[in-house]
Order: sequence, then C-alpha cells, then structure tokens
Amino acid sequence: MTGISAAVQTGFLGLSGGKTIRDKNCERLKLARSLYGMGLKVAGVSLLCQDKRVFDAMMAAGTPCPYDGQIGDKAKKAWLENPGKAPEGTRLVIEAEKAAELRAEKEAENPEADHQDPDTTP
Repeated sequence: MTGISAAVQTGFLGLSGGKTIRDKNCERLKLARSLYGMGLKVAGVSLLCQDKRVFDAMMAAGTPCPYDGQIGDKAKKAWLENPGKAPEGTRLVIEAEKAAELRAEKEAENPEADHQDPDTTP
C-alpha cells in the first residue's frame, strides 16, 4: 500500500486528508514469492500468470502457464482449446476473438455453405 496525504493551514483554519492506494500487482508478487518459498512453485507461477503480461511472456517463451494443474505441452494444448479462460487482453484471447469474428463474417457472406451435404453437391 502507498500512502498519500495533503494539508493546508491558514491563520484560523487547517485542513488535512489522507488516502491509501492498494497496489494489487505488488500484492500478487508477494503472494507468489510466499507460495514459491513454501515449495508451491506451480501455485506461485499460476498466481503470476493472472497478469496478462506474464501470461503472454510465458506463452512466448514456450513455457505456458499451468492450466488446472497441467503443465508443459498439456497446459499449452488446454489453453489453446480454452482461450476464454485466459486473462482478458492476452494475445490468446485477442486471437480467439479475431478468429470468431472471421468465422461470423464468412457465415454471414455464405450462410448455406456450412449446411450443404457434400454427397449431394454437384
């Protein structure tokens, strides 16, 4: 937490105020460090992976974030199959949204194309 305060004093009147600001990223780092220190390495990494920057960096490095206890290639496959569970704003989510938009546009252009039976098509 970070504290902020201000004060004004005149000859007859004085005013002061203060506020604390919670730094969620700092909290996440401290919690992850604590988990890692207790030997819960996957849990610590999972906590850090809630930040979209960390998630994207892990995917780019070829070491995807854990997915429901799965790590490595199994986790990567699970993330690719379920991009909606990734943190909002990650490349995985953005690419999945773009792919969905392209599919919707193609269906709008030719709605009968997906429903044709290949055996009966001339």
